Amino acid sequence: MPKDPDRPARKRLNTTEKRALAAAKVRVFVNQYGRKAQKGVEPNDRHYDEKVGGAVKRMKPAQLDELLREDED
Repeated sequence: MPKDPDRPARKRLNTTEKRALAAAKVRVFVNQYGRKAQKGVEPNDRHYDEKVGGAVKRMKPAQLDELLREDED
């Protein structure tokens, strides 16, 4: 497939950017997964990314804790 000269090159993420992106995805997942159901609304209204959920389940507890506490000092 020939390269399109009008299309910019895809930016490669460095290690810190990848870690920040993963931490952001995990934080969003935890917020959505842990949210309480709304009273009088469909009980299955809490949607979350199942790929991230599977990755979180396979993570070591220390790694998950590190991702969740990344910005805390």
